Amino acid sequence: MPEGSVVVVGGTGGIGREIARHYHSQGRHVVITGRDTDRAAAIAAEIGDGVTGIGFDLSDPHSIDEALSDIGPVAYLVLVGIARDNNPMHDYTIEDAVALAVMKLVGYTKVVHALTDRMSDDSAVVLFGGRAKDRPYPGSTTVTTVNGGVSSLIRTLAIQLAPIRFNALHPGIVGDSPYWAGNQAALDATIARTPTKRLATMADVVGATAFLLENPAMNGENLHIDGGWMLM
Repeated sequence: MPEGSVVVVGGTGGIGREIARHYHSQGRHVVITGRDTDRAAAIAAEIGDGVTGIGFDLSDPHSIDEALSDIGPVAYLVLVGIARDNNPMHDYTIEDAVALAVMKLVGYTKVVHALTDRMSDDSAVVLFGGRAKDRPYPGSTTVTTVNGGVSSLIRTLAIQLAPIRFNALHPGIVGDSPYWAGNQAALDATIARTPTKRLATMADVVGATAFLLENPAMNGENLHIDGGWMLM
């Protein structure tokens, strides 16, 4: 594994926090980020010694350079920050659409730009998209668009910043994520359409993230983690 920190942008909750816990358990120095500085620091302390929490908003790319200025060498970078935008065409909200598009396309790219000079040839980056890029749902227009953009963004980054590796992970519904708590009807409906008859778990997503970061042959790939949901 290359020298340096594991940086998890969006690491204060859900899957991002579990990725941070995974690398902390391996003795790595971990940096997590969230929108709120105090909350990021509190969650970093909760995860354990050797974890640093910092705050910035991906939808405000001009703030990113300064927020990341104290980070040293970076081994791995995970961009998992997300906004749950439900923006149907008949009630389209421009502000919400712009915030999400800037967050995932401009914000993700700006984080990479800010940290590139602190990565080595052996560093790797994983960007999170999602299966809405392939199966839209009512209100997902912006989500579908930006996740499709992530699937292309990794390829231009992999070419321009070679030999640093860039891959994207596209989860379907993650059954034990906090977002889906209390919505068993939706989970059951998805299980019924999934060949494995089980949903991906946060542990599954953490394992897939580690695979993309650590396998030196993985580059420019979009990995779907959904139990074959799109097959049915």
